[in-house]
Amino acid sequence: MSIAILIGAFIGYLAGKLPGLLIGAGIGWWISRKLRQSVVGRVVGIQHQFLESTFAVMGCICKADGHVTRDEIRTAEMLFDRLHLNGEMRERAKAAFNRGKGSDFDLDAEVATIRRVTGGQRALLQVFLQVQLAAIAADGQMHEAEHTMLLRVARGLGFSEAEIQQIEAMLRGGPNQAGGSQASSGQTLEDAYRVLGISEEASDAEVKRAYRKLMSENHPDKLAGKGLPESMREMAKERTAEISNAYELIRKQRESRA
Repeated sequence: MSIAILIGAFIGYLAGKLPGLLIGAGIGWWISRKLRQSVVGRVVGIQHQFLESTFAVMGCICKADGHVTRDEIRTAEMLFDRLHLNGEMRERAKAAFNRGKGSDFDLDAEVATIRRVTGGQRALLQVFLQVQLAAIAADGQMHEAEHTMLLRVARGLGFSEAEIQQIEAMLRGGPNQAGGSQASSGQTLEDAYRVLGISEEASDAEVKRAYRKLMSENHPDKLAGKGLPESMREMAKERTAEISNAYELIRKQRESRA
């Protein structure tokens, strides 16, 4: 039973015995229902904005080097399929991508919007940036103009250069983020430390603490509750898998030295 109903019933009983209890419980139920609707509505709003801003910013970054390549367009289309976007959502994503390619697109305003809507939640915004990295790496290289714009987006989201390197390390160690069909190439030990956001001089306790913190922050259910679109759950799972891979690689390497 909702705590709001219990509180309403208790206050109602104090004010008017049994009739007051029933009235108070009814008021508590109404308040509880409105609060649930408000929370659900807020999460849905974040999900819609997250998806739209993802593809709008992607379109802008892909055009940073002067044109959008066929590989980049194909990557966007593969993401549509991978995210299981239905007809309406697919059209919205395409429109957002094309909007981002427009000469009048305000990148800084879009980035500020997604940061505000998500409340600046780091794990959520890291997934956002991870998708952008996957898109611009689609043609096998990152042009200087694209990297410059990516840094601009990252800084607008509140990320440091070190955090960008952490996300890049995850991308190198995992499967193809757009299509999801390429097998993991494996992480290097250097990338593993970057993924966990620690140095090679970190103690075993610090390694374990960093691992547990990242796993907690990036749990798919937790991210979904914060506004990550359900269609992006698979990417969140891959993210936790790479965190686990990094931890295991470091742990085994340290055990072999002992």
